[in-house]
Amino acid sequence: MSHVQDVEAAFFFQKGLYLNKQKDFSAAVASYDCTLQLQPDYPDAWYNRGNALYHLERYQAAINSYDQALAYEPGFPEAWNNRGSALDDLQRYEEAVASYDRAIKFRPSYYWAWYNRGISLRNLERYDDAVLSYDRAIEFKPDYYWAWYNRALALRKLDRIDKVVASYDKALEFRPDFEEAWTNRGNALYHLGFLEAAISSYDKALQLRPNSPHTLYNKACCYALQGNFDLAFENLQLAVKLSPDEYREIARTNSDFDALRQDKRFSALLNGRV
Repeated sequence: MSHVQDVEAAFFFQKGLYLNKQKDFSAAVASYDCTLQLQPDYPDAWYNRGNALYHLERYQAAINSYDQALAYEPGFPEAWNNRGSALDDLQRYEEAVASYDRAIKFRPSYYWAWYNRGISLRNLERYDDAVLSYDRAIEFKPDYYWAWYNRALALRKLDRIDKVVASYDKALEFRPDFEEAWTNRGNALYHLGFLEAAISSYDKALQLRPNSPHTLYNKACCYALQGNFDLAFENLQLAVKLSPDEYREIARTNSDFDALRQDKRFSALLNGRV
């Protein structure tokens, strides 16, 4: 390749990087295509082209682009990792795990690949393996709250509820404003029968997202089980106001509310008179 072509290829590559940052992904792909016309054996261009295609949700095209990068540079861990993410989005989970395994082979401390591998394993319902993969991610990046959070989701599938709460606690240690973690932590505490602690966790979630009907409903369940019918009704009413059809329907058959069924307010709420 001549010096002029080398300069042109570098220009189009840098332009593609800029367009990616600007989230103009279609233009970025076009710019990388110009680079690759001049320099077909440029693995970084194939890789970043794949990233742009991934953001356009053109997952198979992204995989093809990552494959080209890997043909020129087989030990490219980021390409193996992002290829795995595209495969996961196509629900090709076994292939995704295999791609993450290749990323980890070339960079054993690659926490993001370990984490993504856990996601695919959880999608395969291989929950024990998923937990082990999240553990490796955390080993290399202890403050990665998403790994702690998804680890808790996998542990919940294994009915290891006590460990679920501890995992959410770690996620919240590193990201205190993680509303979903507060909510799911409350759910785990509810299943353990720690109703007051569950309510406190839901309260934290509601500080971050006050109009969450799901959290308000779960809080109402806790109050009903405690026999605090006024607060149970108050929270259930708020949940129903936000999502009438869904929460009226599920409250009708939820045994948590059995002791509340003789309350006229409860009957009126479920029948749309409140």
